[in-house]
Amino acid sequence: MTSRIARTAFKNISRNKRRSLLSGAAIAVASMSIVMLFAIIGGMSSDMSRNLRNFYTGDVRIRNSYFEKYERFNPIHLTVETETAADVLNGSPAVGSWVPRTMFGASLYRDGSNFGAGGTGVDFEKESEYFNVEDIVAAGRLPEKGRNEMIIGAILARNLKLEIGDKITALSQTAVRSSNAITLEVVGIANFPVTGLNSSTFWIPLDRAQHFLKMPGASQSVLIKAAEGYSSVKAAAEVSKALSAAGYEAEVKPMEKISIMFSLLKLADMIYNIIAVFFFLLGSTVIINTTMMVIFERMREIGTLAALGMHGNELTRLFLLEGTFISAAGAAAGVIIGVA
Repeated sequence: MTSRIARTAFKNISRNKRRSLLSGAAIAVASMSIVMLFAIIGGMSSDMSRNLRNFYTGDVRIRNSYFEKYERFNPIHLTVETETAADVLNGSPAVGSWVPRTMFGASLYRDGSNFGAGGTGVDFEKESEYFNVEDIVAAGRLPEKGRNEMIIGAILARNLKLEIGDKITALSQTAVRSSNAITLEVVGIANFPVTGLNSSTFWIPLDRAQHFLKMPGASQSVLIKAAEGYSSVKAAAEVSKALSAAGYEAEVKPMEKISIMFSLLKLADMIYNIIAVFFFLLGSTVIINTTMMVIFERMREIGTLAALGMHGNELTRLFLLEGTFISAAGAAAGVIIGVA
């Protein structure tokens, strides 16, 4: 009996192609919208989280214990002894990769004028282990260790009218509260995935930043990516415990306690899920409305089938099977288009 009703359902679908296509299209649009919405939301959230971790917080950040207290005074002298911390970090199972970084404010002297910018001293060899640093190079190459070279954000380079091979002098305050200057050659133009970095940032080799800022063997912070199986909170606890056991006191924070953006991303995910449910309900309403219209249009057909001996539960199964077949085809098409 069920197979006969299924064959009848297939025949009814093919008999009125326009009606079937209308129902299927409504379901396809709803499915496509939901898939696209979740894809866009997931991509945006993942992209923002990745950028925060790569360029600002890491999964875990290590800084001098007193840095946060005096941060408003730009306490560049409150550093992390990188070489001391390296022994602990390299032996910790909670650490997947780590990089030392030193951020400093600088005044760039160009054609008789000074321009404010943010410099960052980085170990480019270790950066390649932390994230694919080559991806930021829009033109030229990365600076080399031991050389007075820089890679500069594309917008900042355009504003300063700098090209690869040009030289520019940077002036900054050192860790001993004196002033110092360094002349750097532009060897690369960076296309950071964060607009703010493109418009205000340049990167130089860490060893040259340490020499320039008079902070040998030290860095302002260390960013850590947790090993597989470790959350940022668990990794921070493990690293803090290991540093304390080695007699080294430092501020160790997971990313959630560093930037409010991670909390906002979680809140945004909740809001987006609510919006997705709204789209789902809206799509369901369209489908129900279309199905009801189809049923009302076929009242005579229903009466004829009933007169021929088809019972009420069989009529229900017939329309349910028709809806199921059309929904399956429409949903599959919508998901494929949405994914694409």
